[in-house]
Amino acid sequence: MERKLFTALQGDYSEKLNDTLSKQGFRRSQNVLYRPSCADCSACLSARIRVADFKPSRTQRRVKRRNSDLLREATSPWATEDQFALFRRYLDSRHASGGMADMDIFEFAAMIEETPVRSRVVEYRLPEDSVAEAYEGGIGLSPLTAVCLTDVLDDGLSMVYSFYEPTMEKRSLGTHIILDHIEIAREANLPYVYLGYWVPGSPKMGYKANFDAVEIYKGGTWQPLGDPTAHDSETHPLSVAPIAQQVAQITLPEALPTKTTR
Repeated sequence: MERKLFTALQGDYSEKLNDTLSKQGFRRSQNVLYRPSCADCSACLSARIRVADFKPSRTQRRVKRRNSDLLREATSPWATEDQFALFRRYLDSRHASGGMADMDIFEFAAMIEETPVRSRVVEYRLPEDSVAEAYEGGIGLSPLTAVCLTDVLDDGLSMVYSFYEPTMEKRSLGTHIILDHIEIAREANLPYVYLGYWVPGSPKMGYKANFDAVEIYKGGTWQPLGDPTAHDSETHPLSVAPIAQQVAQITLPEALPTKTTR
């Protein structure tokens, strides 16, 4: 049974709260910040990459070269029909039985646009003259190849949600999006790229452990991931601290100054 600890994001306080709680393992979904707080398991571990220490593997360097033709554009968080069409192809291919499988275009627009913090939609497109030959299976045929909804924090980039063309398996687009966000963060002098949650033993989450300089938020502190198999104990019920203790250990930002009028 899933359980989450959450708080609303609203008003001038939102960005400070997002910055502060993201450093404590929280994630944003629209105007809510949440952190898994299940009663029987603490396996959802927030993960981030230390940008300055990251070194791509040989495979990741090949992925970067393979996608060197993609054009990147960062825009305001505004949903488009092209994005939704790509999103539907991605879900139908990769997550047909997942919790987002029934999302319609209005729910998709809310996911992209309902943000009270500094967010960007990072789009990756093929050059027009290479669209037809790039698709495996001849479907899709759209320059829009991948999308990532990204929050800009005071210490990094938080990859809120990404999706990409499922017919282009040879390009490893999911890996490319992460590699490119590391480059964006490096160019902006931001120390971290937040990847969301990593779960020990989960095949769908395993790719995050393939990146160098990954650290996880565990036991109230960030620490190197190390050997992925060393965290299996987090799936045990005795790994869970009481909810009152979890809440008491959360650090909140100082309140904003109260505005006065004369």
